[in-house]
Amino acid sequence: MNDQPAVLCLRFRRIGGGLPDGAAYEGLLALLGAFTPVVEAAPPGAALADVSGALRYFGQDAAGLASVIRVRALALHGVDCAIGAASNPMLARMAARQATAGTTFVVPPGEHAGFLASKPAAALDGVGAATARTLCGYGLDSIGRIAAAPLATLQRITGVRTGRELWERANGIDRARVVPNAARSIAAERSFPRDELDPEQHRRALLSLTEELGARLRGDGQVCRSLAVSVRYADRTGYATLTRSRTLQEPTAHSAALTSLAYRIQDSFALQRARVRGIGLRAEGLQDAERAAHQLTFDPVDERARRIEAVSDRLRARFGPQAVKPGRLAA
Repeated sequence: MNDQPAVLCLRFRRIGGGLPDGAAYEGLLALLGAFTPVVEAAPPGAALADVSGALRYFGQDAAGLASVIRVRALALHGVDCAIGAASNPMLARMAARQATAGTTFVVPPGEHAGFLASKPAAALDGVGAATARTLCGYGLDSIGRIAAAPLATLQRITGVRTGRELWERANGIDRARVVPNAARSIAAERSFPRDELDPEQHRRALLSLTEELGARLRGDGQVCRSLAVSVRYADRTGYATLTRSRTLQEPTAHSAALTSLAYRIQDSFALQRARVRGIGLRAEGLQDAERAAHQLTFDPVDERARRIEAVSDRLRARFGPQAVKPGRLAA
């Protein structure tokens, strides 16, 4: 494995706090594009960049190039960056979480084992709470202990495929690559024939949107990193639109996860008695599902829901998009 830090993970924050708005975020992606064409968006406030070619072109190491990017982001967009630099996307993301605004945390060549060893099992990309509890039950409560465990042991505990993924990640191996031009999105909307005050109807509209976008993503073999909800409602001056976006815990096309996040975003608007005319949903940061890291889980309810979802997708493909729908929408 090439340990040379050539992947940057950048987390953006406006001076004074908060995420950059849509225009500023697009400008930051364009700024990164001036250094390398291999830029993967992770909206609403992060990005990955493979700068292996830029390091040679600019005669800089990863920390030096990160400093240049930070100065330009600050001067042009009023945005500061916390940057992680490592040899692969997983390590870069973990390094960025350790960096503070205005700093770069570099995982030096050959030192990924020391960087990972003392971190808890739950800090490893793709390890959820249920998996972490299972691993801790076997004494594998740190990434270092997971890395030192025999592969066969991990596979007996978590399954053949999951065990190998765990072992590789704990040893700093990430087979994913930075995917350029990943700032694509898909969107859908629902309009009401009149101003709608019933919160239940708002909820039903949002559920139908997450079901539609989830099916479209799965049909195209894609996942999304974040969701943006827009609500158009009547106010004293006519109509206004509120839009907010949040990042998913992991890239996904699972309708239940999309619905849960969309509901939380909607609740954050606090529009209990709003006269709503329309609701829109946008899935952002699309990427190929095969390249996305999937959080490992032993939750039987979630696994059953995913199996039902797969069967529903096959039925829709054969009999049409209305062949299967949630009971809440069929009522």
